[in-house]
Amino acid sequence: MSFPTLKIIDDLAAIPAAEWDALSGGDPTLSHAFFLALQQSGCAMPQYGWQAQFITLWQDDHLLGAMPLYLKMNSFGEHVFDFAWADAYRRHGLHYYPKLVCTVPFTPVSGRRLLAASDEVRGLLLQHARHFAKETGVSSLHCLFLNEADTRVAQEQGMMLRQDVQFHWHNPGYRDFDDYLSTLSRDKRKRIKQERRKVQEAGIELQCVTGQQATQEQWAFFASCYLHTLQLHGSPHQLNADFFQRIGAALPQHTLLVIAARAGRPIASALNYMTDEALYGRSWGTFEFHSGLHFEVCYYQAIEFCIAHGIKTFEGGAGGEHKLARGFLPVTTRSAHWLAHPQFAQAVEDYLKNETAAIAGYVDELNERSPFKHRADPEV
Repeated sequence: MSFPTLKIIDDLAAIPAAEWDALSGGDPTLSHAFFLALQQSGCAMPQYGWQAQFITLWQDDHLLGAMPLYLKMNSFGEHVFDFAWADAYRRHGLHYYPKLVCTVPFTPVSGRRLLAASDEVRGLLLQHARHFAKETGVSSLHCLFLNEADTRVAQEQGMMLRQDVQFHWHNPGYRDFDDYLSTLSRDKRKRIKQERRKVQEAGIELQCVTGQQATQEQWAFFASCYLHTLQLHGSPHQLNADFFQRIGAALPQHTLLVIAARAGRPIASALNYMTDEALYGRSWGTFEFHSGLHFEVCYYQAIEFCIAHGIKTFEGGAGGEHKLARGFLPVTTRSAHWLAHPQFAQAVEDYLKNETAAIAGYVDELNERSPFKHRADPEV
């Protein structure tokens, strides 16, 4: 086989969707349609600090490998926080931005980032990205939410590894929600029942709507909820209504809306992505506050959906230790980093050693606080 041809692509439409999707492993958040929606809706574009510089390798006009890489002018929408690193650069009179980031914008879901069928091509993709980073003079290269295979490639190429914690719910084959509740300790079970009862007593009705069933009006309502809640919290730019309409149309089999209504009027909604094996909780919004509503819309309805459809894992998204009390367990996520400045690289490496030890201790502590019954617990 001759050496693959490198092309750096700034417009995903230049890559045939079928060839990209053949490498994405069926993950909807890695699909051509998902990235194209981010681009065409204007969410991941230069005006918001995202300039596509996708690394691609070709053999006789056939796509061998791809790496979703962005030139970033800020650190928003990444969910692996390096604001302190940027501030340290600034205080020393250095520029942290632009940097290069390999990620799925606004999507803290672990998975493939070096899209290729072989370890050899994965290694070549990362080598080209590192060379591109040095050639363009950026401060750094970051690969976020890596799966195990890509983590090994990054480690072999000398990148520094960083860990964080998410909370995932696992389904060993529960019969129904009550069967799931029966596995929790008494206090956790009691709290969940109280939260669900408060929502019911408020006269709130819940509906799970798959992408195949969802109407444009329901997508528009979700978007309005989401944007309203972002605005209330003063959150920076993320996704917009056009993006949600696009993925609703392009990925109906991979989307699930949960809609809450009171007195016949919708008041809150949550969006999940899904495959046959996993559900990914992503975004939510509400126009009204009700005790327990967030947990019902974002967690309990999704858990019931997973049980009913035999889905094995529900990833609750970034952060949120409060998920532990609701049956989610800690899972370690990984990212890989290269910094051009030798002194800062050494400082970050030293910092990551301490952070890694702290994360390990934190996970141990969380596991000791498991919400599930211990053998000594009374059956009540």
